[in-house]
Amino acid sequence: MAATSVHLCLTPECGKPAGLQCPTCMKLGIEGSFFCSQECFKGSWSNHKLMHKNAADSSDTTTSTFNPWPWFEFTGRLRPFLQTPRRTVPAHISRPDYAASGIPESERESKRANVMKILSPTEIQGMRTACKYTREVLDLAAAAVKPGVTGDEIDRIVHEACIERNCYPSPLNYVNFPKSCCVSVNEVICHGIPDKRELEDGDICNVDISVYHNGYHGDANETFFVGKSVDDASRHLVKAAYECMMKGIAIVHPGERYRNVGNEIQKHAQLNDVSVVRTYCGHGINQLFHTLPNVPHYSKNKAVGIMKAGHTFTIEPMISQGTWQDVTWPDEWTAVTADGKRSAQFEHTLLVTDTGCDILTLRTDNDGMPHFMTQQ
Repeated sequence: MAATSVHLCLTPECGKPAGLQCPTCMKLGIEGSFFCSQECFKGSWSNHKLMHKNAADSSDTTTSTFNPWPWFEFTGRLRPFLQTPRRTVPAHISRPDYAASGIPESERESKRANVMKILSPTEIQGMRTACKYTREVLDLAAAAVKPGVTGDEIDRIVHEACIERNCYPSPLNYVNFPKSCCVSVNEVICHGIPDKRELEDGDICNVDISVYHNGYHGDANETFFVGKSVDDASRHLVKAAYECMMKGIAIVHPGERYRNVGNEIQKHAQLNDVSVVRTYCGHGINQLFHTLPNVPHYSKNKAVGIMKAGHTFTIEPMISQGTWQDVTWPDEWTAVTADGKRSAQFEHTLLVTDTGCDILTLRTDNDGMPHFMTQQ
């Protein structure tokens, strides 16, 4: 193993300074493969060597696609690209229960209890702080979305911004998700895994940011235009997706039924000739990343529960140009439209107050407008 500059050890949950780099990764151009010792390197070998095989399947590790699923029929033009190793989090940063195991045990226990948590003033302040950092990280990601930038580079920026704020990136190892944020391009509805594909002029790109700070999660996302050549249909889609989210937020107040959020969103989607994805929904969020209530975005849903002051949850409609139906790639995360047409999404974390709601992840400049409204 070659001695290089100091990074953090790639071994999960080690986090020690690392100055040894895998020599095979160096030859293949795989970045970030650092270990603190021969022992850590040997202990990670069974999983680490799979990256060598993936890299060998691609003649150009930065721009060429590879096909890990030759049997799979893709619905659109997007293809998976090479992924870099999972990033590490320093040991001093507090982390959720799934950070090591990938299993959110506390969420499972909460679902069995079937209780919607009303937050105390102290807990609400914890949520406000986590959501403040979520917004800061999302704004940094927004500045990085440009033609030629890879999803992996956005993930690096997000990961480092989380660490600088003493936050754990909530997606990292959540049910074994391998990265620190979701980057979903064009026909990807949600849960896109950042990889080495470069964004292209004319793409639309959603970045979903979630952070865990001192025991609380924040969650927000926006869809951005990439470059200057985004077509009018895609611009209409992105605008409609944002408006759908805001229509749902507009009715949030104590006493409102959670099921009614979907009615407002569906109504606006139909007026704009777009569809509402049904597989994924908004969710409660507090000390748990995902918990009750479930908040579907389509009409005539059967969601249970009534909004009460102190509830915190997300509204995050996924809006598509064609069908509302989705397909999941064999990576078991990347959700794409069944017809290959484009999809857009926006998300805020909300706090129900005595008189309405506070948008905890609202942008602090430009009157809270999303970034796409200021993109030319």
